[in-house]
Amino acid sequence: MTVNEMVAAARSRIREVEPGECAAWPAGEVVLIDVREPAEFAGGHLPGAVNLPRGVLEFQVHAHPAMACSTSDALAQPSRPLLLYCLSGGRSALAADSLRQLGFGDVRSLAGGFQAWRNAGLPVSME
Repeated sequence: MTVNEMVAAARSRIREVEPGECAAWPAGEVVLIDVREPAEFAGGHLPGAVNLPRGVLEFQVHAHPAMACSTSDALAQPSRPLLLYCLSGGRSALAADSLRQLGFGDVRSLAGGFQAWRNAGLPVSME
C-alpha cells in the first residue's frame, strides 16, 4: 500500500470539513489540533489551536505538555468535537482516523489543511 492509498482509506472513514465551515463555528465549540511539527506551528496556525505533532498524537492527546502534562478537560471528553489539520490534509486525515480508532467520536480533518485555510484568507495566529 502507498502513502496516498493510506490517506485515501483514512479519508473514507473520517469527516473532512472545508475551511469556510470551520471558520463559521463559534469559538470554543471545537478543539483545534495542529498535527504539524512545532517549527511549522510556530510559522503560523489557526487561532486557538494546540500543537500535538502527528508523531506523538496518540500518546499525548490526553496529556498535552501545554497543560503541564495533566489531562485537558476538553480532550478528556471523547465525544468533544475535534478538528485536526496539517499543511495539506494528509497527516490530519491519518491522525483523525487514528483518534477515531481510539474512541473519539467526533473527529474531523480540515480539507486542504493549513494551505487551504490560508488561501481562503482566514485568520492566522503567530502566537
